[in-house]
Amino acid sequence: MHRRLREWSDCALYAEPDADRIALDAQGRILALEVDTLGNIGSVPVGSSAIIPLQLGPKVQTTVYQVPQVHYRVRAVLTHTMATGAYRGAGRPEANFLIERLLEKAAREMKLDPVEVRRRNFIRPEAFPYRTHLGDTYDGGNFSAVLDKLLAHGDWAGYPARKQASERAGRLRGRGLSVYLEWTGALPTETVDIEVNGHGEITVFSGTQAMGQGLETSYTQLVTEVLGVPAAKVKIVQGDTDRANGVGSVGSRSAFVGGSAVVAAGRRVIVEGRTLAAEALEAAAADLEYRDGRFRIAGTDRAIELGELAARQERRVLRVTATETPSTPSWPNGAQVCEVEIDRETGEVKMASIASCDDVGRIINVMIVEGQVHGGIAQGAGQALSERAVYDPESGQLLTGSLMDYAVPRAADLPPMRASFDESVPCKTNLLGVKGCGELGTIGATPAVVHAVLDALGVLELDMPLTSEKVWRALHDAAR
Repeated sequence: MHRRLREWSDCALYAEPDADRIALDAQGRILALEVDTLGNIGSVPVGSSAIIPLQLGPKVQTTVYQVPQVHYRVRAVLTHTMATGAYRGAGRPEANFLIERLLEKAAREMKLDPVEVRRRNFIRPEAFPYRTHLGDTYDGGNFSAVLDKLLAHGDWAGYPARKQASERAGRLRGRGLSVYLEWTGALPTETVDIEVNGHGEITVFSGTQAMGQGLETSYTQLVTEVLGVPAAKVKIVQGDTDRANGVGSVGSRSAFVGGSAVVAAGRRVIVEGRTLAAEALEAAAADLEYRDGRFRIAGTDRAIELGELAARQERRVLRVTATETPSTPSWPNGAQVCEVEIDRETGEVKMASIASCDDVGRIINVMIVEGQVHGGIAQGAGQALSERAVYDPESGQLLTGSLMDYAVPRAADLPPMRASFDESVPCKTNLLGVKGCGELGTIGATPAVVHAVLDALGVLELDMPLTSEKVWRALHDAAR
């Protein structure tokens, strides 16, 4: 692969020696990508230590771009650090960061518009379903539409005026762009039970587990949508192994897989309830219509409520089970633009603004999805600017073992986040049309923030985290 890259004519090759590299033609179109990964799996390997660099990263390594040829090499490295495991994104942030950095550096060195370089390399809508080099299939996407929406939402055109205002105030200003794609839907089977009691109260038993992402609200909305009952009559029970079987919440799968199972179970309530209602009303099942929690013989006033129907059963409950397995994972995607200001005297980086546009398919609850994106952005920005695990080189002792030492971003470190969404391409592989959303913010924020800082400094490379000291040193080195 090294030899073939060097032999291409009319192409640019961007990489450090013996590192990852990308080849582009004179117009900035990608010809090939070579990735050489060293995965730190700590001193005691665990399952995810190997899975993340070996499987999850390569799944999305080419992200939203058409890459004719790729070559992957993944090696594990045993170190004296802790065993490594999954963090928000688990391999996908690293893969997206790599290709975004390579494209950004290439565009700047070739004096091409970074926006246009990305647009030229997008997988086109007519190419879907698109089979990747690893054999996965993207079911759909419109990456140019998402980018266009972001540029408008983030006021890309108004940047020069803001840059001039920062310069008048004695501060450097830079902006950075990232485009990204995520793989979601790990462990793609989930089972949900729904129980209706004699009072018409509906309990949903799911093996997924809420951990702050508002699943109770989303699942309740789905139940009320399918069964037409008030939300006050719906109860969500998660993680009770006596009452439900399931995998849990991991890999942005809860709504994608678990939500689909909730809808499937709700529909089964109607199907099975129709048969029971036909017996109770002494009518043909085909003559019954269901609406707002009751079955009615069409054209008459004869009806029976779900609760009354449940009360007629042997245990005074109507209970159904549904298992749902989406045909393939979902591939949410998006774009972010960040602007930063840098204090020339101290090197302090301040995030001035960050805007995002994400395609997560159908949105069940906008506030919940916004919260997911905002939380992800905070974590991605933290990785870019401050977070670092520091070990004593002699003993291997972790020195940043508490939040007194480890620089997690605080609310004051972040600007108001402006999230927007594109629902024009629903997922085709699950009942809801949803795509995972829990990790997108993290994946997109890190390269966007890094690009903004490098743009402000006028340099092409600087290793994360971009702390004030590191930025100050870069400013002084540039002044020499």
